[in-house]
Amino acid sequence: MSVPAFLKGHRVDSRILFSFLIMAAFSFIFLKLASEVVEGDSFALDRQILTGLRSPTNTTLPIGPAWLRGAMIDMTALGGVTILTLITILTAGYLFASRKAGTAAFVIAATAGGAILSVLLKDVVARSRPGLVTHLVEVNSSSFPSGHAMNSAITYLTLGALLARAESGRHVRIYLLAVAIALTLTIGASRVYLGVHWPSDVIAGWCVGATWAALCSLVARTLQRNRTLEPATSSERPEDRDQP
Repeated sequence: MSVPAFLKGHRVDSRILFSFLIMAAFSFIFLKLASEVVEGDSFALDRQILTGLRSPTNTTLPIGPAWLRGAMIDMTALGGVTILTLITILTAGYLFASRKAGTAAFVIAATAGGAILSVLLKDVVARSRPGLVTHLVEVNSSSFPSGHAMNSAITYLTLGALLARAESGRHVRIYLLAVAIALTLTIGASRVYLGVHWPSDVIAGWCVGATWAALCSLVARTLQRNRTLEPATSSERPEDRDQP
């Protein structure tokens, strides 16, 4: 598969991350445009998706088999503050144990900075939660952007990119980034299914989270080149090295 000229020569994990960012950005633009077209109401498509995920006769019942609700509640927990903090601490601990204290500190700073940005954006926009359907989990903050979607993108994509840069195998790096993206997408989708976010909240969270993760990846690569952070790996294949 061909890649844009400006990404040629970059490692495969960088190309995957930027491709996801581009797709998320265009998805958000599409949703906003489509919402304005449908009945001239910017929230029409949001409403249609939310109500489409509930029983036509009872908006307290989500569509799908009974086990799916429990699975979505479990998945949405992976984007909560407790789980993301635990994952960040465990990853930082692994890096410290591997004698990569600089990278460990960078991971903590990147994820904490993204979490602060999420709170600030919610306070500035102050969008109300959807009231069309019953919330299947408890929520107590503003709706836009989705904190679960944004913070999971920030945490999983940032960690996925940094861990991928520590691997010399191309297929291992692809796997790490694919897992990070799959988790991010599933957690965001669970928020809409559970009725606690508008779809545009989630896509906006993906956009901001992917942007933050991409910037962190670029900063980490620059710091590694300057030897401020520990080198990613000493056994890269020539075709997988960054551009000079």
